[in-house]
Amino acid sequence: MLSSVIPAIAYGFAAAVTPGPLAIYLISQAMAAGWRRALPVAFSPLISDGPIAILVLAILSQVPSSSVELLRIPGGLFIFYLAHGAYRSWAANDATGPTSVNTGSDNLWKAAVVNWFNPNVYLSWSIVLGPIVLGGWKKSASMGLVPLLGFYVTMIGTMIAMVVLFATARKLAPGIRKSLTGISSVALAGLGTYQLWLGIAALIADS
Repeated sequence: MLSSVIPAIAYGFAAAVTPGPLAIYLISQAMAAGWRRALPVAFSPLISDGPIAILVLAILSQVPSSSVELLRIPGGLFIFYLAHGAYRSWAANDATGPTSVNTGSDNLWKAAVVNWFNPNVYLSWSIVLGPIVLGGWKKSASMGLVPLLGFYVTMIGTMIAMVVLFATARKLAPGIRKSLTGISSVALAGLGTYQLWLGIAALIADS
């Protein structure tokens, strides 16, 4: 069982810390809103990944991989929406902090939408998590479920640590906090641009 659990744990850590839409959104909310409102973002994969796993294992593996890349287009547009929200927080920021922030439940569902439009999650289930879970399940139910548990415990635990770390950074000083929020807005805009570019490139390649 260790041969499947250890890779799942390692991949869970990598999934949390690798720069991507969810990680950047988590960081931006931790800096803009504090750890209490940002903490639900860390649990968003529990909402988003279930439907993704079912979709990938049942349907997505039967279509060309290039089709997955097209999800980057709506994903990029949604990330631009998040970048605009971060920019508004930066523009309104003063010594007391942002004038308006998302609630914890808002952050949870927005983060779930980020994951639904993130092609990396679909690809991960197609080529990494799916084979691990299905390979173990063929031997026993526990060998299929334990690696999955290890993956999500590691990923969510790492994301919680990131929330605490970056929420602490926002308390350094109002000027530093405003700068970090502005940086997160630029990072989200850059990631949205990159997602759109990849999606459009895939669309052109298919045409």
